[in-house]
Amino acid sequence: MTFYTFEIVVEKETEDVGYFAYSPTLPGCHSNGKTIEDAKRNIREAIQQHIQSLLAHQQPIPQNEKLVHVEELTVGMP
Repeated sequence: MTFYTFEIVVEKETEDVGYFAYSPTLPGCHSNGKTIEDAKRNIREAIQQHIQSLLAHQQPIPQNEKLVHVEELTVGMP
C-alpha cells in the first residue's frame, strides 16, 4: 500500500449551512459536508478518487508542492 499526504483546508460555507473542503495540492479536488467531520470524510474520498484518476492516466501524484501555513493573527486598533 502506498500512502500520500495532502494538506486540506476546511472553511465555513458563507451562504449555506455546512463546510467546504479542498486541497491546495490538488486543484479542482474539493468537497463539502454538513459538519467539519463530514467535510473531512468527504474530501478524503474525493482525494482517493482523484488519485485513482491520476494513476489511471499515468500522471504523477503531487506531493507537498504547495505548503500551506495557516495561523490566527490578532490585530489591535485604537
